[in-house]
Amino acid sequence: MPEKKVAVTAKSAGRGSYAVGDARRRLILDTAVDHFGKWGFHASSLARIAHDCGITQGGLLHHFRSKEDLLLSVLAQSEEYDVARLSGAEPESYAAYLDALVDLVEENTRRPGIVRMFNVLVGESGNAGHPAHAHFKERYARVLAHGVERLEAAVRSGELRPDTDCAGVARECLAVMDGLQIQWALDPGSLDMPARVRDYLRRQYAAIRATGE
Repeated sequence: MPEKKVAVTAKSAGRGSYAVGDARRRLILDTAVDHFGKWGFHASSLARIAHDCGITQGGLLHHFRSKEDLLLSVLAQSEEYDVARLSGAEPESYAAYLDALVDLVEENTRRPGIVRMFNVLVGESGNAGHPAHAHFKERYARVLAHGVERLEAAVRSGELRPDTDCAGVARECLAVMDGLQIQWALDPGSLDMPARVRDYLRRQYAAIRATGE
């Protein structure tokens, strides 16, 4: 009996230590989002991030091997969140897909730290030597390809005009959404970002909708 009790206690302690480790990892990621959003990658330091987490830099490095590793982990977490928000039931139409994009923009207004970090890091990563350069280059290629695929499918189904410039429309959509996001991040009270995105996408849709000819 004593052995069994010890075994259960050890197992519970193990689960508890995992939970503490997961909670600390999440705290580090959340704190890094704030730092990268305020100061960018290069001006942020592991020492300050660790200090704001209430741990030593060595404790931080137990979870992330380097500042580059922490940055890429932050970006991966944000990417996973966006994919999860858009990977529910397949939209039945291109119009429904646009509604899902607006919902994601609405959600982002409740994640200002992520939005600030995204804008800062995208600007920094234009330099090919930046550790996030490959991430954002691949991300934009992937997002663009997905938008083109959705448009082409809508053309094939007859929802959109057969002469729709799918690549051009997809690029324009990305540019407008990112531009509005920058304006909102600089001064959130200056515009209703979801409403502006919704209005733009509706005008764009009306221009390419097959029944609008």
